Amino acid sequence: MSNNNELFKSVLDGSAEALKKYGFEPLTYSDSDNTVKYAGENGVIKVVYENEKLLVFSGKDSENPNETPSRILVSLLPNDASPKDINYVVGEFSETLDTKYGIKKVSPKKPSQKGPQTVSKAAVKAGSFYDPNTLASRLCLVFPELREFYKLNISTYGDFLAEEFFVNYGTPKVIEAIKENKPATMKKMFQVLNEVYEDGTNDTQSLIAVTILGELNNDQVLLARCVDYMSETIAPPVIEVNKFLATAAGKKARAKLQNPPAYKPKKQKKPGMMERIMNAGTGVNNQ
Repeated sequence: MSNNNELFKSVLDGSAEALKKYGFEPLTYSDSDNTVKYAGENGVIKVVYENEKLLVFSGKDSENPNETPSRILVSLLPNDASPKDINYVVGEFSETLDTKYGIKKVSPKKPSQKGPQTVSKAAVKAGSFYDPNTLASRLCLVFPELREFYKLNISTYGDFLAEEFFVNYGTPKVIEAIKENKPATMKKMFQVLNEVYEDGTNDTQSLIAVTILGELNNDQVLLARCVDYMSETIAPPVIEVNKFLATAAGKKARAKLQNPPAYKPKKQKKPGMMERIMNAGTGVNNQ
């Protein structure tokens, strides 16, 4: 049995109780393409494992071949997934079933506890951009121990406060991983950072290049480790940011990042931190 099949079956075994809870029983299983269908009084569930992702689809009629089921979950499940990774995916699968088929409790805090919706790859292909919340959620797949702090951030502020999460929890974990330099972790971590930076909003790119990787403090040994994993898109700005933050002007910028002013609505036509840093290296002056 291939490792892919073993991973897939581990997730299915772990999710069996949650599926049975809502009346779903196995209908068909294809070992060749890692696809299984479940049917019950709530309709049909199709689970697929492909390209290191677990995809879950929900439909109403298992007897209707023309029905297009809706996708209700996409969860990262790398080929080298650890037991912790598998348990997290099982938990996410179960939580998705509870959300869709469970009895809705009357509680005004429930939506905020679940958190803001993340941006999927499909949405990005359709023209959307990854946001800071998606970056945090994806990093929680690499570092499951961050999940409790991610949820605490949302429950505390009623929404996701990116700077608070990354400065206090996300960034220290990323820097720790770079110092440990474990190839498997570095590969998974930079797979997330590269992809989200490539199609991220300006704020998201700034979080990655400045708030997170800017904390390498221009350490050439640590930067050299990262270069082996960074894409051609992310490497130049990260190197430039580290160079800039090592200058006198950069130290002032860093002080502002570490002691941000009280939140105010964003003003239009003002360049962001990333843009000011990059322009400082090219001599462009934005007012």
